[in-house]
Amino acid sequence: MQERHKNRLLYFNEQAYTTDKYVIPFIERKKIVTPDCHVLEIGCGEGGNLKPFLDRGCQCTGIDLNSEQIQRAKDFFADHPHVDRLRLIDSDIYDIDPLEHQYDVIMLRDVIEHIHDQERFMRILPQFLKPHGVVFFAFPPWMMPFGGHQQICKSKLSKVPYFHLLPMAWYKALLQACGETSVDALAEIKETGITIERFERILRKEGYNTLEKELYFINPNYEIKFHLRPRKALPLFRTIPYLRDFYITAGYYLVSK
Repeated sequence: MQERHKNRLLYFNEQAYTTDKYVIPFIERKKIVTPDCHVLEIGCGEGGNLKPFLDRGCQCTGIDLNSEQIQRAKDFFADHPHVDRLRLIDSDIYDIDPLEHQYDVIMLRDVIEHIHDQERFMRILPQFLKPHGVVFFAFPPWMMPFGGHQQICKSKLSKVPYFHLLPMAWYKALLQACGETSVDALAEIKETGITIERFERILRKEGYNTLEKELYFINPNYEIKFHLRPRKALPLFRTIPYLRDFYITAGYYLVSK
């Protein structure tokens, strides 16, 4: 248990690093983050992405379905000087009253690809925004080399790119043959994974305005995880529909309603 806690603290710190160095500067292209900002993270886990906002004195709220992660978040933030400006809730976003609290910045980093019925979610999301509020999304396109989150596999499959694109029956059979225990979780990711094209189609359908967009050949988070320098996709390669989903490792979007 202690080792697992340490691993989650490492993940917490990785999230905080990337959000501080890359996400907040991306958001600030259009909206300056000040201590007056109310920030909501949906699917916050242990809250690593919220730490740089809290460091700046923002009023922060994190929501996650996983009560164990919320409890760890409370442990990690226990000694933070602005802990009184942090609210952590173990709940489904659909059970939260949007009229009770509204936000200047809403953040979903590596979360939208896990949400079922993404159209419905995107429809209710603006209810949580203040006027002139913005929503930040970051996600790995489904068809990129590790878009199936196979890094969580315990076998050698964790290093095999693209095998998540197999038909579902073959995919499950391969996972089972390799002794994986997270077959259902990985199958669920396969069901909810989202492409650049589908994400942008939902934005248009639900009436969002794209304020900023960046597609990365090398995900900014790979800097802290793998010591790889982030690389934006070259203009030509970022504009080829469908094909780009196979080599873009992260999409950053800032949108408004």
